[in-house]
This record gives sequence, C-alpha cells and structure tokens, in this order.
Amino acid sequence: MKAHLYQLDIAWEDKQANYHKVRSLTEQTAPGPGDLIVLPELFDVGFTLNTTAAKDDGSTRAFLQSLADETGCTVHGSRATLAPGDTLALNNATICAPGHATPICEYAKVHPFSYGRESESYTGGSSLAHYDWGDLRVCPAVCYDLRFPELFRLGVKEGAHAFVLGANWPSHRQSHWRTLNIARAIENQSFVIAVNRCGNDPHLPYAGGSIAIDPKGEILGELGDEEGVLSVTIDKQILHDWRTTFPALKDITLI
Repeated sequence: MKAHLYQLDIAWEDKQANYHKVRSLTEQTAPGPGDLIVLPELFDVGFTLNTTAAKDDGSTRAFLQSLADETGCTVHGSRATLAPGDTLALNNATICAPGHATPICEYAKVHPFSYGRESESYTGGSSLAHYDWGDLRVCPAVCYDLRFPELFRLGVKEGAHAFVLGANWPSHRQSHWRTLNIARAIENQSFVIAVNRCGNDPHLPYAGGSIAIDPKGEILGELGDEEGVLSVTIDKQILHDWRTTFPALKDITLI
C-alpha cells in the first residue's frame, strides 16, 4: 500500500482553488486503488479563524468523497464543521473511502491551538477515533495534537498501527515538527504520516516538511518547502517484525 502526502500551498479561504490544487496533484501522482491520500489541516481554506468562511456547507465533504470514489483511495481530509446555532466550530479530520455514502471516520481536533487563538473560534473534541486502511488501524490527529503524547499513547493502547496527521505548522517551530513526529513514531512503534502545508497565509510562513516515518523511527520520505506530493510504501510487516523483536508496548504502565 502507498500513502500519498499532498503538501499544499493553500489558497486563503478559497475552497474552489484548493479543490483544483488537489485534483491537479492527483493527476500528476496517479494514486492507485487502495492507496491513502492525506491532505493538510483545513486544506480547503487554510488556518483561518473566520468560521463563516471555513465551515463546510457540504461541498468539502462532497469533494473528499468524490476524490475517494474516482481514485479508489481512502482520502484523509480536513474541514471545519459548525452546527446550526453554535458559535464555535470543530476542526475535523474527515476520512472518506470509495463507495461509502458518508465519511468512514470523523475526528475533531482535541487540542485547539490557544497560543494561536484557535480556541476563540474552535472548540476541542472529546474523543479519539480510528479507521481501517487495508489491514492497518489508523488513529487520526490534527496539528497541535502532536505536542500531546498522551493522545498518541491512548491511540496505540486502542490498537493503532499508524497515526495520520494534517497540519498548518508554522516555519518558526519547524524543528519541533520534525522532532515530535519522529518521537511519536519511536515511542509508539507505529507509522507516522504527517502532512504540513507550505507557502504563506496572511499571518504566517510555513516550511512544509511533510514526513513519513516507520515504527523504528526510520524516515521513509520527507519533503522540503515546496508544493508537491510525497509517495511512500507502507509495509505492515515492518511494524509486526519490530513490535515482535522489541516488544516495548507490552510494558506500558499508565499511572
């Protein structure tokens, strides 16, 4: 199985432009049936606090489902949802699989980025989620969640083989992005597939650095700061062999 990490220079609050970017990269990459396509956090609008612009009226969910149906891939996307009458949105990872009428998984980002004022516009989710990609059990996470290892530990305790994360992680803390992703892979003996955006929004620059890491902490592939796609092979046998050879997870003690 292959994972395709779509590193986008997201057009600010312009959903149609971003749908076009994703389709263009898909045409260039030609992912195969059964593969996984991963998009950055809020790929359709960028990291905006304007929930009126960000909230999905159904078009982003429909786009993700159509992409899954057309490619035969599982599509790990992202969107903001806002229930009628609510003042705060949810920052969701939305996962669509071919042939399904509704997403197979929705995960609401548990940790809004208060330092960046996200908590003024978005409320945090309250639970983990998992989905199956082939024979891998995947636990989604979103951007700032990466700084909270307890979320990943709970995910692996619930059977995760891989963590898939979309982000808008600013370039000022790029070294943290790389280090924390590698740490999450090593400590949980799991694949980490992490997609960051690149380019600039009206407030911050982003250095990309999308990365895929195996359960031993080995780098499967990594992008620079330009828009593009990283395609990597994900082999569950690597995970099985490492967890068998070095069975550290059995010694987890939560106190």
